[in-house]
Amino acid sequence: MRRLRLWPQSLVGQIILLVAIGLFVAQAINFGLLLRERNRVDLTSQTAPAVYRVINALDARGERRPDRAGRQGNDDRERNERRNVDFSTTRPVLDGKPRPDVQARAEAMFDDIGLTVHSVAAAEDSRIMPLRRWEQIRSRATGEVPRDRRVGRLRLAVEYEPGKWVVTEARIGSRPPRFGGWLIGQTLILYVIVLLPLLWVGRRMARPMKQLTASAQQFAKTGAADPVDERGPGDVRDLTMAFNAMRARIIAMLDEKDRMLGAIGHDLRTPLASLRVRTESVEDDGERARMSETIDEMNRMLEDILSLARAGRSTENVQKVDLSALADAVVEDFIELGSPVDLADSDRAVAFVRPQQIRRALRNLIENAIVYGDRAHVSVVHEAGMIRIAVADDGPGIAEDRMEEMLEPFTRLEGSRNRETGGAGLGLALVRAIMAEHQGELHLSNRPEGGLEASLVLPT
Repeated sequence: MRRLRLWPQSLVGQIILLVAIGLFVAQAINFGLLLRERNRVDLTSQTAPAVYRVINALDARGERRPDRAGRQGNDDRERNERRNVDFSTTRPVLDGKPRPDVQARAEAMFDDIGLTVHSVAAAEDSRIMPLRRWEQIRSRATGEVPRDRRVGRLRLAVEYEPGKWVVTEARIGSRPPRFGGWLIGQTLILYVIVLLPLLWVGRRMARPMKQLTASAQQFAKTGAADPVDERGPGDVRDLTMAFNAMRARIIAMLDEKDRMLGAIGHDLRTPLASLRVRTESVEDDGERARMSETIDEMNRMLEDILSLARAGRSTENVQKVDLSALADAVVEDFIELGSPVDLADSDRAVAFVRPQQIRRALRNLIENAIVYGDRAHVSVVHEAGMIRIAVADDGPGIAEDRMEEMLEPFTRLEGSRNRETGGAGLGLALVRAIMAEHQGELHLSNRPEGGLEASLVLPT
């Protein structure tokens, strides 16, 4: 089962996600600070009317301002204020839910205005408000039963002197604040303002970078690639200009290398062909045969060196090939020459490859198995997402610490260059280069029953 990746893999996606997370955290902190301030303002707005009434009642009674003692409050506001205030010489009992937050805020407000109080108590409850006159008239006219209007009520008791209490009440609002919706809208607007331009800039950066990546991957596979359009931000344009310059120089060097190798191959094949002609004039049959074998070995070595040097820049086209049939044809060639090679039965295994290269890689493995392991056992297995062409032998195998070393050019199990025990040590290096060109791998492993198994692993 494919694992879900929450973290984007692209640079632009990671930048946008980090900015989005940063905006979310900043807005969360901002929300917390604003909510705290909003709660403080709400608490003050609930507490202030009750504190105001207590102060006015004490002023009217002369408890705070002796110059007002004995004066009658003739205005309507003072009469209404006194109507909602009670004085008591015993501690009042406040029904409802205690409000310690209101108590602390009232004490702070009394302290701010310089009024010393001994204790404060606060509680919250609700009550049904009486019907207004016009509501009573409409109810009698229509016969409808009016619904109860229940409102919140805050009761505040203040001990302004030892044993003397003043009690008042004030109405508190019951409407839920619409603070959250406003903040969510603000966050969405901020996301649109910040992330949309960032997305535009990211796409402007990503487009040439994707083209640059595709060109680099194409160059790695084929040794040739189209130049990248030099566009986007200045840094990206500088990068693409540097890549195009590097690409042009590498291609020029590879072309020069191919021309040089072609010239070397031509110049070496000409004297070898002349030597082959001269061997025909040698009268000793044994000496003539040894000379011919040496020339053939030099030709094979020259061909391996040129093939390894040209690896990655093959001119052969990719074709749809049945690798089981290809392996069967290669094995038949060895059997006709009398070589001890066998092929296990296998199903059809189709892949897109360069057939001559795969044929050459398989021949090299079979030749190594015959030389070092006396016999070659070939099999083709179609596994999940890949095709494995395995060549096993009955030889001594290779020490585990020398497996990687054997894939390097001019490396052999024994140090001599005796052609009876193998070539120049280019076979496995050439096979690995061919597999790399096909995005495949060459695997070497010792068999449990003895011998070495070399496998060509190709993607389907």
